[in-house]
Amino acid sequence: MAQKPLRLLACGDVEGKFDVLFNRVRAIQKKSGSFDLLLCVGNFFGCTPDTEWEEYKTGIKKAPIQTYVLGANNQETVKYFEDANGCELAENITYLGRKGTFTGSSGLQIVYLSGTESLNEPIPDYSFSPQDVSSLKTMLCSASQFKGVDILLTSPWPKYVGNFGNASGEVDTKKCGSALVSGLAAGLKPRYHFAALEKSYYERLPYRNHVVLQENTQHATRFIALANVGNPEKKKYLYAFSIVPMKLMDAAELVKQPPDVTENPYRKSGKEASIGKQIPAPEEQSTCQFFFDLNEKQGKKRSSMGRDSKPSRHPKQPRKPPQPPGPCWFCLASPEVEKHLVVNIGTHCYLALAKGGLSDDHVLILPIGHYQSVVELSAEVVEEVEKYKATLRRFFKSRGKRCVLFERNYKSHHLQLQVIPVPLNCCATDDIKDAFITQAQEQQIELLEIPEHSNIKQIAQPGAAYFYVELDTGEKLFHKIKRNFPLQFGREVLASEAILNIPEKSDWRQCQISKDEEETLACRFRKDFEPFDFTLDD
Repeated sequence: MAQKPLRLLACGDVEGKFDVLFNRVRAIQKKSGSFDLLLCVGNFFGCTPDTEWEEYKTGIKKAPIQTYVLGANNQETVKYFEDANGCELAENITYLGRKGTFTGSSGLQIVYLSGTESLNEPIPDYSFSPQDVSSLKTMLCSASQFKGVDILLTSPWPKYVGNFGNASGEVDTKKCGSALVSGLAAGLKPRYHFAALEKSYYERLPYRNHVVLQENTQHATRFIALANVGNPEKKKYLYAFSIVPMKLMDAAELVKQPPDVTENPYRKSGKEASIGKQIPAPEEQSTCQFFFDLNEKQGKKRSSMGRDSKPSRHPKQPRKPPQPPGPCWFCLASPEVEKHLVVNIGTHCYLALAKGGLSDDHVLILPIGHYQSVVELSAEVVEEVEKYKATLRRFFKSRGKRCVLFERNYKSHHLQLQVIPVPLNCCATDDIKDAFITQAQEQQIELLEIPEHSNIKQIAQPGAAYFYVELDTGEKLFHKIKRNFPLQFGREVLASEAILNIPEKSDWRQCQISKDEEETLACRFRKDFEPFDFTLDD
């Protein structure tokens, strides 16, 4: 005999509108029959007077259904939750607690995490910390037969939940939400995950919890964000669903995949939750790739295989990028890299602030592996270099700037593509082009214009020395270096009166600043660049 499903209701921010909510629940039950539980996420209490709540607290009014709620998300409402471990607030209304697991007599497992994310000590009474999330995951995931949980309740949305999914309306999931909650959802694999706080309804397409063809099929997760009770826009704040506890389900039925299932939004989100590190994609298993914590002052690194990953039965053998003959300042895996300058990391390349830059947003595009020049790059690295170039052009254009890119493959060991922004009001692109040609002639440098869509590999042979400039229009200038070449030529032209008018900055060694100042500039660039960051979309 098939197990009878439980009938549940989930609700968004109540904000003290208890009568509105419970009258609506009564109407639903009158029309559709009784439900077993009501689960409330977000702000249960509001800033309104306590008159309405007192009627429930004293028993004058009663919730029509057993109701479970999460705790405070702000200091003003902490007073209502006297016991951090959970308690009865009124008849039929129970506070679950700060964090933990609630398992009903039916075997339904509900994991809850109250409050909002906080990374600073001391942790406020209305917040959770990385340690809270870590302990919750450890408690559940360490079980030998752990497959996932039935329901996860959090107030904040998980950050990046919109990756690979349907549009999330006015909520930008790359900016809003909690990265810690993302990590919790990725680890616990809930069948349903409910959240609120954004005053918006969003039912994401279900996502899978396994890697296709690499792992055994697992159940899918449905994320539902609910709006606030009684909102004037009539956004959905109450969600009805039926569920059979996971432990009572047939294994084949449990893992059946919905037709509209998507990739896991957290698998390649760019930032993993509880520790701020990137989540490696399954296919990104190069032995030379490392991920750095860009949110902390000193970068940490780990292999892209991941801390807990296990080698597959038939491991993929990635092609290994060329290795430097000795220490290299720019190979990302090298201890010589000044990691605090790294501002973005892709699959094959990374961005770093230039040391002693011409401006605060002067950056370098560098390959992660050891390549001396663009000419030597493999096809996949070239593709990502072009992606970074296009993205940086859009980024600087949005800030009223055009960018000039140059490479000097002469007396250098690791490819450095210099990207220098020039304010639009400084000069036109033709002025920049004329300045390069004029100063080249003055120094008896033959700077040739090459076809816009030409490839440097068609012009220069591997190992050949050259200097190359690319303008924002796509125009390119090229010089084949035969003997001595001024090392600061590119900087000298851009720093000249004709362009940036900062001739005192033509030598990077005269522009160095303290490490603290560099860290501040790097942090600012990361934040400004995030809306354009294509690595979060991969």
